[in-house]
Amino acid sequence: MSKNLLIVESPAKARTINKYLGKDFEVLASYGHVRDLVPREGAVDPAHGFRMNYEIIDRNQKHVDAIARALKKADTLYLATDPDREGEAISWHLVEILRERGLLDGKPVHRVVFHEITSRAVKEAIEHPREISAELVDAQQARRALDYLVGFNLSPLLWKKIRRGLSAGRVQSPALRMIAEREEEIERFVRREYWTLDAHTLKGGQLFSARLIALGGKKLDQFDIGDETAAESAHNRILAAAQGRLVVERIERKQRKRNPSPPFTTSTLQQEASRKLGFSASRTMRVAQQLYEGVDLGQGPVGLITYMRTDSVTLSNDALGDLRKFIAARFGKEALPPAPRIYKTKAKNAQEAHEAVRPTEAAHSPEAVRKYLAADQVKLYDLIWKRTVASQMNHATLDTVAIDLSAGEGNLFRANGSHVVDPGFMAVYREGTDDAQEESDERLLPGLEEGESLPLKAVEQEQHFTEPPPRFSEASLVKALEEYGIGRPSTYANIISTLVAREYVTLESRRFTPTDVGRIVNSFLTQHFTDYVDYDFTAKLEDELDEISRGEKDWVPVMQGFWDGFSRLVTEKEASVSREEAMRARELGTDPKSGKPVSVRMGRYGPFVQIGTKDDEEKPRFASLRPGQKMDSVSFDEAMALFQLPRDLGATEDGEPVSASIGRFGPYVKYGSRYVSLGKEDDPYTVNLERALELIAAKRELDANRLIRDFGDGVQILNGRYGPYITDGSRNARIPKDREPDSLTHEECLALIAQAPERKGRRGTAKKKAAAPAEKKAAPKKKVAPKKKSAPKKKAAPRKKAAVRKKSA
Repeated sequence: MSKNLLIVESPAKARTINKYLGKDFEVLASYGHVRDLVPREGAVDPAHGFRMNYEIIDRNQKHVDAIARALKKADTLYLATDPDREGEAISWHLVEILRERGLLDGKPVHRVVFHEITSRAVKEAIEHPREISAELVDAQQARRALDYLVGFNLSPLLWKKIRRGLSAGRVQSPALRMIAEREEEIERFVRREYWTLDAHTLKGGQLFSARLIALGGKKLDQFDIGDETAAESAHNRILAAAQGRLVVERIERKQRKRNPSPPFTTSTLQQEASRKLGFSASRTMRVAQQLYEGVDLGQGPVGLITYMRTDSVTLSNDALGDLRKFIAARFGKEALPPAPRIYKTKAKNAQEAHEAVRPTEAAHSPEAVRKYLAADQVKLYDLIWKRTVASQMNHATLDTVAIDLSAGEGNLFRANGSHVVDPGFMAVYREGTDDAQEESDERLLPGLEEGESLPLKAVEQEQHFTEPPPRFSEASLVKALEEYGIGRPSTYANIISTLVAREYVTLESRRFTPTDVGRIVNSFLTQHFTDYVDYDFTAKLEDELDEISRGEKDWVPVMQGFWDGFSRLVTEKEASVSREEAMRARELGTDPKSGKPVSVRMGRYGPFVQIGTKDDEEKPRFASLRPGQKMDSVSFDEAMALFQLPRDLGATEDGEPVSASIGRFGPYVKYGSRYVSLGKEDDPYTVNLERALELIAAKRELDANRLIRDFGDGVQILNGRYGPYITDGSRNARIPKDREPDSLTHEECLALIAQAPERKGRRGTAKKKAAAPAEKKAAPKKKVAPKKKSAPKKKAAPRKKAAVRKKSA
């Protein structure tokens, strides 16, 4: 039997590590978290020192039991969960469960940490174990308790004041605020017109252009040429003054150096994968996890990258030596700087991971491992490998030139160009940008001399308008969250996926737009819970969690300081804020027919316009907003147009009235008592009678082809999606393979229906049918013995700190 049991989080990681440790170790996976707060109110008890009530996660019960069985046969337990707070907490939870079961008596427990899954790193970690860090566990528990208390107190308040199913989160809400505030900034933006003038000239057969920077001796600002008239006037002045020639007034040449970017952190990896690969943050982390846990390169699984949740840009000495050796061999010694490049981590707390995201071995180049990887793995690994290698290469050297050309007295054009003299690191990697197209590093200008005269071929004038700030992309949102200190590397992907899943934002063309409900939730929180969605407050709370993880603060006072003010505010707002105020109902005007107020508001199924109020004798009239219409911008006229439905279109040839409207299942045309659904290409507000009759004719033809035979008593033979069948409305019966459908008699159909199972409803329950005379009395049902009540689950005692503190990070 194995003397040692080692626990990791995933089975993929277990398979990789098992290869390195041999027969003395059994490696099992916990499959992530093993225990969590009970999913109901009271899981965190502020009145008793924030006692936390845990239970084993149902889906992981079998994995915990497997670990317990294996531990009975082992002498020593090693905990090798991920090297961050989450991983530390998983190890602690597992120890607590095993201790409660009496399985740790007399057995040593070691916590081991490695940041890459290689044979050397794993064996070195086994040789240098430590105890579970109480500080890291405290920080994770404080975060979990904070998130629970915010969610279980704010979310029900949103349900009462806005609508059911909404949620609020400690870091999710400030992220939503960023997106909503950016949208408001875009809506407030007023475009300004401006014009530019470019001179086109020629030297030695090479065409190039220059931008007007001064006119009549005055340096131009962006809006000095503000309309077409001013542009035309400037154009004519320049042509008259230049007399068809441009003179080289000044040439300024400089040489500049561009240094490589540091290797990836979690945040910068997510940003760059979004820019260059179009990956979402969650997709990036999923693929990175696969690369970290190990990929089979032909001789068993190998971890290809270091741990992917990190805020550090530093590289170990071993990694630096490996990279410099590889660069010298691949690109030549001239590609190396004299000494390794050392990057400093900006994050305040680099305890969670001590290295950047990097390849475990530089020799595992993308070309060498490509055939072993899936498509997404190839793309992401290529990005990580190139960024890391480039970070240790020489700077790039560029020659830049600025040339001023005069077009008569006081009129000056400027041409800028650059040329890469030595690409350095740029031969391997160039960083992407968020919101502007990356400028070309190559814009060669011809050789010129000061005083030289050139022909003025043309002066081109072009109209421009200022642009509003761009909506957040995943990359720019992650960057903003990091800059504000909101959340941590492991939380960015979850923040974004939660906002999308809750339908607070939509992601279109890789940009975030807040929905109406998202804006209402944000407005409610920013107005009534200002501090708790404040960027600085959220960042300060993250800093306090970092201080807990370093042992500088105790977690309970931090929790108490948060809870005292927060709980009071929740109670106050529940009593003082009306539903009308929270829903941001907006009055648009007065209905000219009824004299009743017209307002737009949020409802259970989305935003709608209402004529009248709930206090009127007559029930108010309602109309949903159309796709694309927004609560904050819909006008009175647009709102009143929504009440055109149902629209009377005319009549069929048979005299049946035809109308168009929108129902529970979408837009439709009604003829008589029957309905035809409208597709995406048809609009109930604009569809005409001619088009409606086409749809009705198509529906009638479909119905005619569907009916094979009707016996007149509800029994029919129909053409269905999967072929002909018999139905009486309650049961569907198959037609025997050896019979033609229209040859069946009424009696045969009744017999087949009697043998068929009753048709099930939407929730798996049989549809009700008229009671038939009972042939015999049903036997009385047997009494079922009451189930034994399961023993009540033990509440976890107030959590104690781990007995031995970690001595060093």
